[in-house]
Amino acid sequence: MFLTFMALTLPLAIFGVYTDNFARNKMMPLAAAAYSELPGVCLEHAFVNASIFRQITVSCDVFEKDHCSGFTAVSHSDRAIIVAFRGSESFIQLITESTQTMFSSKVTFIGGGQVSEFLFKGFNTVWTNGMKDDVMTLKNTYYNYDIWVTGHSVGGAMASIAAATIVKTGIKPASNVILYTFGQPRTGDKAFATSHDSMGMQSYRLTHHRDMVAHVPPMNFEGYYHHEAEVWYDNDMKVGQGYIECDNADEDNNCSDSDFFTLSIDDHTHYFNRKVSTFGDDGCIDAFKNLKTHKQIGNEISYKSM
Repeated sequence: MFLTFMALTLPLAIFGVYTDNFARNKMMPLAAAAYSELPGVCLEHAFVNASIFRQITVSCDVFEKDHCSGFTAVSHSDRAIIVAFRGSESFIQLITESTQTMFSSKVTFIGGGQVSEFLFKGFNTVWTNGMKDDVMTLKNTYYNYDIWVTGHSVGGAMASIAAATIVKTGIKPASNVILYTFGQPRTGDKAFATSHDSMGMQSYRLTHHRDMVAHVPPMNFEGYYHHEAEVWYDNDMKVGQGYIECDNADEDNNCSDSDFFTLSIDDHTHYFNRKVSTFGDDGCIDAFKNLKTHKQIGNEISYKSM
């Protein structure tokens, strides 16, 4: 089933319902912040009463020039624990050179099916070098907070694996996990997609127009298949522009699968009319000018190590 929407002003998050406002003004800045060495600056400009817990950046054998990185944070005003993964500038170069090398090897996923060994190693390097411990600490401290998981590009694939891991291992029930990814490549096979869907978390994959990475690797290459649910912006993603939401189908010709013949790197690097990595490095400046004018005077933004 697919639905066409105009991007109306709605509450930031309604469980089980995609909202442009939440994606644009919360989750995309968090995905962008993961590119920064100081992600807390983005939180200062995007959130009220939010703070970084820890950023983990480690050497990994996934990317020759980049590091694997992610951060955890807390937004008390949203009652949310945040888990965000960094994308990779070199990932685009790698997939244009050899998709087969990156996606030919898969590993069995704890929740069912198989995922790219390349993508799983990226996730697992960050997860086992402290992120899992940080998520557990935050979950035990803020037991009634939801967990938001996000990432752009390869960071979106890592976020997808992380959200499924959080649910499958019982860290948080699916009803308290929200996953939004941006320009996510196909991450696993059809069995993984089916398992991911069955977990019942709120899960949305945003695709900007002809984003090439959303079609990597090609569908059914080595069995690769997207999970639910795609939200396709067949436009520049400016405020007020509409989108198509394809629910109840992992791959849907009503969304971006209908238009993958002239793919674009530029559409991959830009979401909501901003270059994601640069936006994060710049501290998400002016991201929330319109939103903040409606906040109560006297609210304070905190940025501190917890």
